[in-house]
Amino acid sequence: VQLQASGGGLVQYGGSLRLSCKISGDIKDYYTIGWIRQAPGKERERVACISRRDGGTHYDVSVEGRFTIDRDNAKNTVYLQMNSLKPEDTAVYYCLLNAGGVNYWGQGTQVTVSS
Repeated sequence: VQLQASGGGLVQYGGSLRLSCKISGDIKDYYTIGWIRQAPGKERERVACISRRDGGTHYDVSVEGRFTIDRDNAKNTVYLQMNSLKPEDTAVYYCLLNAGGVNYWGQGTQVTVSS
C-alpha cells in the first residue's frame, strides 16, 4: 500500500489549500484515513479523519469549521480542503491510513501560512 500526498504550498493568512492523498496497492475496503500534521518542535497532531465505509468524519477542534475532509472512492483519493488558514496551521501534513490495525503513512507535504 502506498499513499501519495500532494497539494501543499505557501499561502497567506486567510487563504486556502487543498491537499490530496492518492491510495494505491492492495487495500481492504474498510479503512479509516486521515491527516496528521507536525509543526517544528511540536507533537504530531491528528487533524481530520474519514471512514471509507460510511464517510463518517472527525476533526480536531482547532480546525473544525475551517477544514473539510472528503473522499472519492472511485479514485482512491482523499482530500483535505483547508480554508481560513492561519499561521498556526503551518506544518508538514501527512496522510495516514489504518486498515485492520495496520498503519500506512504517506510522505509529508509542507503547508506554510504567512501572516
